[in-house]
Amino acid sequence: MLLLLALCWGLPLCAGSLGEARSWGDTSEQVGLRVPRQLRLLQRLKTKPLMTEFSVKSTIISRYAFTAVSCRMLNRASEDQEIEFLMQIPAAAFITNFTMLVGDTVYQGEITEREKKNGDKVKEDRNKTTEDNGEKGTETFRASVVIPSKDKAVFLLSYEELLQRRLGKYENVISVRPQQLVGRLTVEVNILESSGITSLEVLPLHNSRQKGSGRAEADDAGPPPSTVINQNETFAKVIFKPSVVQQARIAQNGVLGDFIIRYDVNREQSIGDIQVLNEYFVHYFAPKDLPPLPKNVVFVLDSSASMVGTKLRQTKDALFTILHDLRPQDHFNIIGFSNRIKVWKDHLVSVTPNNIRDGKVYIHHMSPTGGTDINGALQRGIRLLNDYVANNDIGDRSVSLIIFLTDGKPTVGETHTLKILNNTKEAARGQICIFTIGIGNDVDFKLLEKLSLENCGLTRRVHEEEDAGSQLIGFYDEIRTPLLSDIHIDYPPSVVEQVTRTLFPNYFNGSEIIIAGKLVDKKIDRLHVEVRASNSKFVILKTDVPVGPQKVGNDVIGSARPKGDGEEDPNHLKRLWSYLTVKELLNSWLQNDDEQEKERLRQEAQALAMDSRFLTPFTSMKLKKSTLQTRKLEDSHGMSAATGPETVMQSLQGSNLQPGSTLKKPYNPRIKVSRTSADGDPHFVVDFPLSKLTVCFNIDGQPGDILRLVSDHADSGVTVNGALIGAPAPPNGHKKQRTYFRTITILVNKPERSYLEVTPHRVILDGGDRLVLPCNQSMVVGSRGLEVSVSANANVTVTIQGTIAFVILIHLYKKPAPYQRDHLGFYISSSKGLSGNCHGLLGQFLNQDARLAEEPAGLSKNTTSPPFPKTDEKSEKVLKVKGHQVPVVWKQRKIYNGEEQIDCWFARNAAQLLDGEYKDYLAAHPFDSETTFGLGLSRGL
Repeated sequence: MLLLLALCWGLPLCAGSLGEARSWGDTSEQVGLRVPRQLRLLQRLKTKPLMTEFSVKSTIISRYAFTAVSCRMLNRASEDQEIEFLMQIPAAAFITNFTMLVGDTVYQGEITEREKKNGDKVKEDRNKTTEDNGEKGTETFRASVVIPSKDKAVFLLSYEELLQRRLGKYENVISVRPQQLVGRLTVEVNILESSGITSLEVLPLHNSRQKGSGRAEADDAGPPPSTVINQNETFAKVIFKPSVVQQARIAQNGVLGDFIIRYDVNREQSIGDIQVLNEYFVHYFAPKDLPPLPKNVVFVLDSSASMVGTKLRQTKDALFTILHDLRPQDHFNIIGFSNRIKVWKDHLVSVTPNNIRDGKVYIHHMSPTGGTDINGALQRGIRLLNDYVANNDIGDRSVSLIIFLTDGKPTVGETHTLKILNNTKEAARGQICIFTIGIGNDVDFKLLEKLSLENCGLTRRVHEEEDAGSQLIGFYDEIRTPLLSDIHIDYPPSVVEQVTRTLFPNYFNGSEIIIAGKLVDKKIDRLHVEVRASNSKFVILKTDVPVGPQKVGNDVIGSARPKGDGEEDPNHLKRLWSYLTVKELLNSWLQNDDEQEKERLRQEAQALAMDSRFLTPFTSMKLKKSTLQTRKLEDSHGMSAATGPETVMQSLQGSNLQPGSTLKKPYNPRIKVSRTSADGDPHFVVDFPLSKLTVCFNIDGQPGDILRLVSDHADSGVTVNGALIGAPAPPNGHKKQRTYFRTITILVNKPERSYLEVTPHRVILDGGDRLVLPCNQSMVVGSRGLEVSVSANANVTVTIQGTIAFVILIHLYKKPAPYQRDHLGFYISSSKGLSGNCHGLLGQFLNQDARLAEEPAGLSKNTTSPPFPKTDEKSEKVLKVKGHQVPVVWKQRKIYNGEEQIDCWFARNAAQLLDGEYKDYLAAHPFDSETTFGLGLSRGL
């Protein structure tokens, strides 16, 4: 079996030690060899592997995103085939888990230490792609495996990312490019922000750059079709679930594009928002309503021969727009460089209409020629800025920037990368921030990254076929409004430890500074914060910020290690702290030239990445056969990766909902249940234990109706509804059709809201996060006072707060007759926790008693036995219950738990027995908890 796994950023991965996959890479490179035309035709005629499901779930808690991807593939061909799973992930994200299910074999990913090779020089030829707006790069994760004929494969990938605030918004980007139409395609994004969500926007799909990959519809101005958005003050859920027809309308070949959500949060304190969970804290600092700082900016533009045509024309157009956007207090200059350095003015000039006009004329007359002297251009730009600041004595009251754009590598002057970096760093002295933009595939992007990293800037990459002009304008917009410079954020050293970076050269409007750390004393209720920064005058903010514990519990999104090893499971703030710390250690390692210090940084970054299960340049991933049973791996909606040692999906509010996590002995399918039930056609049975009476009645509902079975939402917080399906009646019967319960839905509102949906084939539990349990496997899950037990193909038992229990019987037919349907029966096993105001078709009788108007003939003298007539008598009596007087007849009725017949008093006219009319018991939707009946309608005898 061929097994190939790679993350296309120069760090090869495979089924053995993923750091030793060079031979795999050599094999894969042969794909590019010329293939004879006849073979290509045969390849096209082969049956393409079918993707049966593609689902992504992203859960964002306090700007930190956990994303799980599930992809199911089927080899329909009559011979073995290689199947490839391909997923673009954000360049800033860390992969935390990858698992494959091939047939019945599970390959589980394990993060291990990467061995040092070649002096620890990590290969950096990152094969990045970028968004259509070019603002953020992506990396392509690939996994391929040979699948036996008619067999299946499941790919499960998880990654984590701290969302960065740009232009006043956080942006979560999910790549949805299945390469074919998918029967079940789902993207779900949950956002939980305790400080409050102030804006939320779902963008139209951003199509792939590949030819024919997608076409926008004429009305494609809002969210993609089939997108559903639910939002309150602190929580939002967005679901994108297009049908095959909707997918085809967007892109006939199934390549849809990027699903993008933008949002922002409420900010009330100028000092920022501090959140604490256990011993970890995070500080979000994004002040507003500050006057902008003047900026001194030099635009350094590549005008070498390779910029000829569209690239230079688009760059010029973008610079025209940017020059008009400069503020009156700003100063600027323009440098064009090839093998010669061409400076517009010998000093920075102020922003006036004449200077803007002259600058545009100078840019317009730039012509592409010669080589690329990157070092000379940067030195000249830095010298202009240093001279201006020195001569005007405004260093603390302005921000100095270089915006540097090139499409190539250094070919003229100093061409050695390390010398260019050292020269730039020595000249800038930390006082000038360099923002770099690389256009095309020939650019030395590693050099540009390090130039920005070492000089307090940012870098962007633009592909040649994209609109470089709009990319440049978008990048400039992020840095056009500096609000603070020379920022120091301090906390008492006796109170905090292991804090991430606290010194920042600049803060730009619409961005955010994030600091994370650990509290020495986790019981502290206030944290002293001091912010010192420059903004035309020196700014000092001091305050004690409340740091009460968050309502979001521990175990928010998943444990990196199995429970029971004596350590607490990581919470989302610990994951955020680990993410930030590893990123900063990697950046320091890249910048450092001292070999001893680099080795220390490498070891520290590697140790933390191993502990956090992050795939980084210093860690690798091994795939090993797992002993997990396949039923524990699969989740019908792809919301989780493998259960067991690498559980990834847990409840948003902190519950630990893992299939098999607390597995008990399965219930016997022939369990004894309460007689109070609704089953079969449906037939309703109500047990009155005080009077030892059992009463039966039928409801002739309509297919599609949703019946209220138990309605106690206002008191115990429990509601049960049942949805009906129809089937033809048996021949020679008196009925025109039969009805059965297809779905039982249970809403539990206390102590926290949970939703439960049961069908004959699966149980969906949504308690803040969604968990799907197949009904053909026995398992138990439980959390927050709610326990759900599945006995395979037999029943589902739901226990609420230990005082309410429902049993749902599963009725399956191997060879159903035309009048039979797989269906459910609903039984109330314990009703102690339901209130006296409980209502519904069954609920209204739970706290009542009943009696017959007169003793039926043949009543047994034994008072411990229920009253029943002699078998040869046809008894018809009057039943008194809840103030109703109802004619009843003695009848034998089958109870559908597969074990017994029951004798009951049957009410031929159920309308006389019930409060209200049939329509009063119809719910608007499966989780409708509204009730038609007031509290005063439950009348006693």
